[in-house]
Amino acid sequence: MPSAVPKPAAQPTNQAERKAFYKKIEKASVAPLWEVLHDLITRAPKTPCVPAIFRWRELLPWVLESGKLITAKEAERRVLVLENPGLRGQARITHSLYAGLQLILPGEVARAHRHSQTALRFVLSGSGAFTAVEGERVTMHPGDFIITPSWTWHDHGNPGDEPVIWLDGLDIPIVELLDAQFMEPMHAESQVTSRTEGQSLARYGANMLPLDYRPSRKTSPLAWYPYERTREALAGIAKAEEPHPAHAHKLQYVNPATGGYPMPTIATFMQLMPQGFSGKSYRSTDSTVFAVVEGKGRVCFGDETLHFEPRDVFVMPSWTAYSLHADRECVLFSFSDRPVQVALDLWREEA
Repeated sequence: MPSAVPKPAAQPTNQAERKAFYKKIEKASVAPLWEVLHDLITRAPKTPCVPAIFRWRELLPWVLESGKLITAKEAERRVLVLENPGLRGQARITHSLYAGLQLILPGEVARAHRHSQTALRFVLSGSGAFTAVEGERVTMHPGDFIITPSWTWHDHGNPGDEPVIWLDGLDIPIVELLDAQFMEPMHAESQVTSRTEGQSLARYGANMLPLDYRPSRKTSPLAWYPYERTREALAGIAKAEEPHPAHAHKLQYVNPATGGYPMPTIATFMQLMPQGFSGKSYRSTDSTVFAVVEGKGRVCFGDETLHFEPRDVFVMPSWTAYSLHADRECVLFSFSDRPVQVALDLWREEA
């Protein structure tokens, strides 16, 4: 005779039996998927990150006050972290990115170190300070975008006569998620400058590459993207082309050796919106941090509006529909984790 087909186990008839079962399997670090499935796999991005703005007029006095409370040497890096209101206590401006305002006063040096996190510097205020990366010094000017690749020695100094403040952007949460964080201080306060200032710009910033170029990392070999050149490019396309309905005139910074993103985990952009521009609604899966370089305008989302002016920083979370409007001609710098999402076939946009 064929063997009898076993009968399915009787289904629990009440919550008490289920709770008893969950408690029993919990001892072995096992949990029921069906209790959390809808929170794990959602119909659309679900993030605790919220739209927020950090106003320069409010933050500047606090940044300068911090310079009276602690030295750059004591602090290692004197930075006020820009924490997203939905992520307080986590030292991040989006779920995947960190941002902060760093101050260096005349005569100060922020000692050399290196770390596995990739960093960008976007200069907001002041001139005369420098950042040195792998033996090349770059003098900072407002609007400049500067890269510190992963695991490269870098230090900052200010031989000038005015405070210099810049926006730091790092992939700290991404590296932390992967448990791949390392940091090492240099035995000396500052590294020895072994290359001429502007050497990387000469080698890689003119749509040309040295014959002996061999990539040593995925980050751009060009450490410094001066605002003067970026602004000139934006003005040129604004004269020649019609504005995009959502972004107006927007350019993406690139690695000149590959044409790809300048950093493997962070994309950077600069856009110009003519006075009176009223953008169409747009959203994408990469939460984006904006820094206002020039002009005044508004960002609208839902029933809310945030007004911005020069040096303000604001953030739009993943899949939040927003529109940009220029009361005066505006220039906006922005950065996001788009390279990671593109590499994993996750990124999408909707206009």
